[in-house]
Amino acid sequence: MEPEPETLALTGERTVPGIAEENYWFRRHEVAYEYILERCRDRAVLEAGSGEGYGANLISTVASAVTCVDYDLSAVEHTRSRYPHVTIHQANLIDLPLPDSSVDTVVNFQVIEHLWDQQAFISECLRVLRPGGELLISTPNRITFSPGRDTPLNPFHTRELDPAELRALVTASGFVVTEALGVSHGTRLREFDATWGGSFIDAQIERALSGQPWPPELTADVAAIRTADFDIDDDDLDTSLDLLFVAVKP
Repeated sequence: MEPEPETLALTGERTVPGIAEENYWFRRHEVAYEYILERCRDRAVLEAGSGEGYGANLISTVASAVTCVDYDLSAVEHTRSRYPHVTIHQANLIDLPLPDSSVDTVVNFQVIEHLWDQQAFISECLRVLRPGGELLISTPNRITFSPGRDTPLNPFHTRELDPAELRALVTASGFVVTEALGVSHGTRLREFDATWGGSFIDAQIERALSGQPWPPELTADVAAIRTADFDIDDDDLDTSLDLLFVAVKP
């Protein structure tokens, strides 16, 4: 029996599964994949910026084919080893190695905020999609992720977007936005917010930056988070944690 591939290094640039202290961020990403899963059923899907590969692996359970593109060689090699049933290419996202009109769906989750030329990337998504194909895109909401700032707090982010900015970016390339949703804390996570001084997120960040061991109670609460603890709806995009848009190529 071959050994299980090692966990991809946690650098702060992406989330990975299987780390107790990282579980909040992983589940917050994973819930978006679960939400769009049925949209990918029996479709040829491109995940642009696939990271560790866990999202592509989940999509592969319903899609007719999954192709991944990522710029980072270590992520590509890890995905190729851990998820050999998906196809992965190392390439720049503003020059996707796919023909015109070759896929039904493009998934781009928690990636656009890392890119320098966001408009060129969205235009590439339009190019590779077939008419009627969907772009499924998520990104941290600038209003709540880096409140009151033009420069992102996360050093790996180049430009964060609020709901109006994301809509403008997507439609400028010719897409039609059909759904604009937000990810927020559900009941259990709101209870954790209250338990941890008003912000469960800040409690994690403060302890991570301190370099000190986490209190066992915090580690246990973070490790217990599941995707069901997040809500996805269109109630109030400005207060959402992450944005999740569906856009169609005419």
